[in-house]
Amino acid sequence: MPLFAASRRLLCDFGSSVLQSPPRVFSQVQVLVRDNNVDQALKALKKKLQREGVFREMKLRRHYEKPSERRAREAAEAVRRARKMERKRVEREGF
Repeated sequence: MPLFAASRRLLCDFGSSVLQSPPRVFSQVQVLVRDNNVDQALKALKKKLQREGVFREMKLRRHYEKPSERRAREAAEAVRRARKMERKRVEREGF
């Protein structure tokens, strides 16, 4: 059990040390291994990490992103989210 939590912490610490930014506090994720089924536990761990956005953050931190590029990316993401929410609202209300 503690192996999975430690590996997550190592991954996140590695991502922040690459950019030499101050260390951040991460919540500990635990996954229970039932009936020695490690494959199922790994699947649950990956799902939890995916939900928290750890993989996405690691991908973004592989290379330096200029502040102007970051602002442009975040603005584009906000536009995509707004359009998606509008589509869902229209679909719900039936316009």
